[in-house]
Amino acid sequence: MTRYAALLRGVNVGTTRIAMADLRRLVTGLGHEDVKTYLQSGNVVFTSPPTRAEILAEGIERAITSELGLTVPVLVRSGGELAAVVDGNPYADRQDDPTRLLVAFLSTAPAKAKVTALTVPGGENLEYAVTGREVFLHYPDGGYGRSKFTNTYLEKKLGVVATTRNWKSVGALRDLTAG
Repeated sequence: MTRYAALLRGVNVGTTRIAMADLRRLVTGLGHEDVKTYLQSGNVVFTSPPTRAEILAEGIERAITSELGLTVPVLVRSGGELAAVVDGNPYADRQDDPTRLLVAFLSTAPAKAKVTALTVPGGENLEYAVTGREVFLHYPDGGYGRSKFTNTYLEKKLGVVATTRNWKSVGALRDLTAG
C-alpha cells in the first residue's frame, strides 16, 4: 500500500466550495483507506494500492463532478514524491518564513521551450526553479499574494494545470504521507 496526497486546485479560496467531510467521504467511497484532510484548501491524504497518479486523480475528479456537480482539477503525489520535493527545494536554506517559499505542483512536466520562455514579470523580485512536475518559488521581499507570478500565471505560461501550496503545507503533506 502507498500513501498519497491529492491536491485540489482552487478549492475554498474562491467560489468553489467543498466541505472537507464531503471530500473524505468521496475519497473513502472510491475504496481508499485512512483518508484524512489537511486544512480547508483541498488537501486529502489516503492509502491505496500503488497506482499511477493520473488514474487516482481522474477517479477523484469524476467523484467530485458526479456527486457534487463541481469540476475541480486534482493532482496526486505519492509520499515518496513529496519527500523528494521537500529534499529538493533549492531555496529551503535561504528562507525561514514558510509563506515566502511555495511549490506549484504541475499536472505534467511542461515543454522545455515553455520553461525556457518563462520569465518573472517586470519589477518583481523572486526566484523560481522548474524541476519536473514542480515549480519551486521563493519570494524574498514579500508574499505570493502581492505577486503577478501566480498559479494562474504559471498555468498560462507553461500550458499545464497547476496548484500551489506554501512550504508549511508541503512539509505537512510530506509528513502525513510518510511511512
